[in-house]
Amino acid sequence: MMKVAIYGRFENNFPKEYVSIVLEQLSIHDVSVYVESSTLKYIEQISSEDFRSFSSYKDLDDSFSFFISIGGDGTILRSISYVRNSGIPIVGVNTGRMGFLATIQKDKIKSSIDEIVKGEYGISERSLLRLKCETKIEGLDEEFNFALNEIAVSRKNTTSMIKVQTFLNNEYLTSYWADGLIIASPTGSTGYSLSCGGPVVAPDSDSFVLTPIAPHNLNARPLVIPEETEIKLIVGGREDSHLVSLDSRVITVKNGTELIIQKADFNINMIEPKGESFLHTLRNKLLWGEDNRN
Repeated sequence: MMKVAIYGRFENNFPKEYVSIVLEQLSIHDVSVYVESSTLKYIEQISSEDFRSFSSYKDLDDSFSFFISIGGDGTILRSISYVRNSGIPIVGVNTGRMGFLATIQKDKIKSSIDEIVKGEYGISERSLLRLKCETKIEGLDEEFNFALNEIAVSRKNTTSMIKVQTFLNNEYLTSYWADGLIIASPTGSTGYSLSCGGPVVAPDSDSFVLTPIAPHNLNARPLVIPEETEIKLIVGGREDSHLVSLDSRVITVKNGTELIIQKADFNINMIEPKGESFLHTLRNKLLWGEDNRN
């Protein structure tokens, strides 16, 4: 029997109608459903079925056919903490706003779930970034030190800019005087990095992007580098610490700490439903090339 895991973040909004449709379609195909433990208390409000639950990545393995994330892109970013290096493909049902990563739209849940259960979908492999440090950093989970979108350093509790010394494969690049620096994966190139002037990078480009946040040195521009590059950052400034974010997780790090950022040793598999692709998403969600004169 096919096994599927479901996860959603419903603290602020429980989209009962759309969750019900997902469960109904999976039931029609006699799929065995496992629900994340904090998600289960919401699903029990709309279903009397006795679902099995999971609470950790240790509860999942490659016997699961796919992992359904219900919400927006933030929910997908949280989903990787459960999938990790298991290889389980993730598909997002978008009940949020833009949903750049969550590709199943509300009006296509039935047809998309049907097609995916039948194996009618594509796979997009997504690179991740991993953060390493020789000294232990409080708040950094060494088993969950990776990010799908970006790893960024930024100022903390100050209006003063920070200095980010940057080395690529141990060769000095520059010192960014800025509010911070984003190291984005191709997946993350359409997120925070894009809003700071970074380029859009296709998911299969095998590259990362360095994008300064509000740089004081105006000749500093986003830089695209090979994904095999080792990036070393050393942050200084008036304060004694700065912030490091891994997607939505934020930790405080002492200035002067050497941060090593590399490509993670595994990829995340994202399901692309029929009719969906990166270029299709660019056109329809980022309104790529749209001209109101036409």
